[in-house]
Amino acid sequence: MSVDGFSTATSRRRFPDDFLWGVATAAYQVEGGAGQGGRGPSIWDTFSHTPGKVRRGDTGDIACDAYNRLDSDLDLLASLGVRAYRFSIAWPRIQPVGSGSVNAEGLDYYKRLVAGLRERDIEPLATLYHWDLPQPLEDAGGWPLRETAERFAEYAAIVARGLGDGVSRWITVNEPFVVANHGYRTGVHAPGRADEAAAAAATHHLLLGHGLAVQAMRAELDAESQVGVTLDLTVVRATTDQAKAVAEEIEAESNNVFLDPLLVGTYPAGIVRASLLPSPELIMDRDMAVISAPIDFLGVNYYAPRTVGLRDENDELRRGEVRISDHPGAVTVTGEGVASTAVGWPIDASGLYDLLVQLHGRAPDLPLYITENGMAAEDYVDPEGSVRDYERISYLRDHLAAAARAIEIGVDLRGYFCWSFLDNFEWAEGYQKRFGLVYVDFGTQRRTPKASADFYRQMIAANAVPAVTG
Repeated sequence: MSVDGFSTATSRRRFPDDFLWGVATAAYQVEGGAGQGGRGPSIWDTFSHTPGKVRRGDTGDIACDAYNRLDSDLDLLASLGVRAYRFSIAWPRIQPVGSGSVNAEGLDYYKRLVAGLRERDIEPLATLYHWDLPQPLEDAGGWPLRETAERFAEYAAIVARGLGDGVSRWITVNEPFVVANHGYRTGVHAPGRADEAAAAAATHHLLLGHGLAVQAMRAELDAESQVGVTLDLTVVRATTDQAKAVAEEIEAESNNVFLDPLLVGTYPAGIVRASLLPSPELIMDRDMAVISAPIDFLGVNYYAPRTVGLRDENDELRRGEVRISDHPGAVTVTGEGVASTAVGWPIDASGLYDLLVQLHGRAPDLPLYITENGMAAEDYVDPEGSVRDYERISYLRDHLAAAARAIEIGVDLRGYFCWSFLDNFEWAEGYQKRFGLVYVDFGTQRRTPKASADFYRQMIAANAVPAVTG
């Protein structure tokens, strides 16, 4: 088989004719223009400018300069052959202080983005919150406060009213687990707080914000518009029978703290630690009904499974083991010979298949979209001017074959969004980790499509992925 996998492929896994092929980005990671167009500061502006918080002191002030390169980036998107583009809206561009009057210049930027996508026959999929909370709202207490969820619903109504004519698919919140856990529990992401109670409160108010936003948006949008939410979900596997209990606990804590409220209107009981859940006094009448109101789809962000085991009797780490700080006696295990991405995540497409099947089993009538999937690699432009990221091609082929297998057994998977369109500001990792189909020279802002971009274009055109053995 050739490198691209198409020219000599004799067997392919096909996707449904209406399968939605796309790429994804997030506002703070690509837009730049931090001081332009009336945009206010976000928690990521503050966090990235705080010494020691982001690798090498990188910030998103310029990022990919997408704010100033709208037309050329839209043309580049069109050249990839994608049918959809998932982008996020920067809340501080719309409401610089997180409430009150609308910044017309900021809203107009997204109107031009949506119109440009439509002109190129690319469907917009807009995410309302991808982690860039307006700093004044954090100063007032942030997501641990109920008022932030209420302000979020007001913002959602503004955006739906302003962009509803052009956007028919919406995501309320991206990865609330990461916001609560990394932002408020461990502090490795903005706003950088390490407070267990604040994180648990943020969990509830992020979910409540989602539910209130769904209500507010449906009051503004037509009946054909679809509203969902995106969760980062994982499959946790055990190395031994003895480790199964801790694997089940970690999976429940990672997935069910957010899935259960959305799907059944309750927080999980039993093996989930009470410290991860909001205190009862935070949960007001009707909150859970608001959170669990039906959604039109669930967005799934998947990168890697997690394998856990138990420490040996001498509490010594073996090769490939890392202690899990909040689960004494447990370790994360990377098996010998398992390939990893540039951020150290194991590459295992079977986890995506297993996750999709599990979700279909839990909610068989709920359509799914893979809203993020991709890999970080040590990409570079070679002397011939090419970026030959063959390992990313292999990653995409394997994961899309896994997605196709899930569809074949009845999983209602309707689309796939590769992370990411462009190399970008990778949060606390700064600019070193590259996920894009398009290489960005951040000094010159020159864009160079990688070999994986050509592979993805061919796959979209064929609406199929070459079959993978095994």
